[in-house]
Amino acid sequence: MPCAPVRDLIGVCDTGAAYAVQQRVTAPRLERGARVVGHKIGLTSSAAQRQLGVDQPDFGVLPDDMGYPDVDTVPYASVLQLRVEAEMAFVLGEDLAEGPLDLARVRAAVAAVAALEVCGSRIAGWDITLSHTVADNASAGAFVLSQERRGLTESEPRTAVMKMSVDGRTVSEGTGADCLGDPLAAVLWLARTARDLDDPLRAGHVVLSGALGPMSPLAPGAQVTAAIGELGTVITSIGEGTA
Repeated sequence: MPCAPVRDLIGVCDTGAAYAVQQRVTAPRLERGARVVGHKIGLTSSAAQRQLGVDQPDFGVLPDDMGYPDVDTVPYASVLQLRVEAEMAFVLGEDLAEGPLDLARVRAAVAAVAALEVCGSRIAGWDITLSHTVADNASAGAFVLSQERRGLTESEPRTAVMKMSVDGRTVSEGTGADCLGDPLAAVLWLARTARDLDDPLRAGHVVLSGALGPMSPLAPGAQVTAAIGELGTVITSIGEGTA
């Protein structure tokens, strides 16, 4: 069940405390056997940053049990207060640990995948500040990856056009440029941040680079389809039931 905001327990913009809480929140899942297979980046749109009064993204971790294959069903009860957004995901072909980190290095290291992120919040009514979303693992709930991967000699993330529909009705549109100006810039930010924290991005990891358009709420039984440029489509359904 969602809880009331915890502004009195975590400072509104105390990201240090919030990331410490994030580690505590995710630890039980990992202790039960889940393993980290990547990261998600949040707050990559200027609108979201203005809403929370910040000037940079945040990030959370992706345990393997949050991942679902294309066309699979995400259980409604697995995520609180579900919302969905379409994103570009990137799969790393090499570590981003040593040496210079720039856009050219990131571009050469990744393959792109169409993705859906099912976001959730433990805070009632999504009444969140920066510290809330960071502490809540950047509002990560579940993620769905398409089967097709493309190297970036075949695709330009910044100019890709996205359209997402729920039950056949268009609910979100955008482009790659809506994600920090370029989804690769978001991945670069994460790579530098992760290395500074002595936890660099590793080969095989998945990075959800951030929303390409507005989030949309989800009801039980909903079907979501997103088309993202040359990456094609990714589809998921939400299971029936109650949270």
